[in-house]
Amino acid sequence: MHGNKQHMQKEFFLFNSSKARCKSYINLREVTQRFRLSPGEYVIIPSTYEPHQEGEFILRVFSEKRNTSEEIENRIEADHPVPAPASAGEESEEDKQFRTIFQQIAGDEMEISANELKNVLNRVVSKHKDLNTDGFSLECCRSMIALMDTDGTGRLNLQEFRHLWNKIKQWQGVFKHYDTEQKGSINSYEMRNAVNDAGFRLNNQLYDIITMRYANENMNIDFDSFISCLVRLEGMFRAFQAFDQDGDGTIRLSVLEWLQLTMYA
Repeated sequence: MHGNKQHMQKEFFLFNSSKARCKSYINLREVTQRFRLSPGEYVIIPSTYEPHQEGEFILRVFSEKRNTSEEIENRIEADHPVPAPASAGEESEEDKQFRTIFQQIAGDEMEISANELKNVLNRVVSKHKDLNTDGFSLECCRSMIALMDTDGTGRLNLQEFRHLWNKIKQWQGVFKHYDTEQKGSINSYEMRNAVNDAGFRLNNQLYDIITMRYANENMNIDFDSFISCLVRLEGMFRAFQAFDQDGDGTIRLSVLEWLQLTMYA
């Protein structure tokens, strides 16, 4: 375990019992406890009495020899699978069907707007009764277009729409995996694991921000908010990598570049 900074998953606590814990778990202003432990490696988990609350704690370690302590955090990174190159040969049957549907929506322009994207996605999602969702909001569809609009037209062409649809299907599978009761939402703990399964590794501070931004008053995230969050994460990671030319994890932006980046995300 030494050197492992990854967030501990639920399975770890199912198969590893605690070595020490507070004798009383009650809602007091202050709880103090002193433990004497054998030399070794330990995970210390502070907790509030009620879930989703903030609190402060102080930890003092007395040891005969030098000890090391550090916060368990993920390295902030994202998986960006390389899209398969477009085939130069004859279109498959699936490609032909996909093109036909797109032409019916887009018309002669062969591009769709945010409103048109909302209509087609909600038409498809409504057929998935196991999702238990009201569909996508216009704001979510605008974010999708901002993510996939590689030519800067504010609309999606066939290739951009196909790429978006593949992503939504992938993220839909992740959401359904954690929405086991088909409630149409996942809780904040499940959201952490779902975001990780979607290919994004974040730290505790960012997970707290996501919960604050996308969860409702019961700390649950519905399907529309889940997709909106992943679209924003994908877009911001992609934009950062475009500016991080030397790959050192830092970028320098002018006011204009910053506003362009954030306003169209």
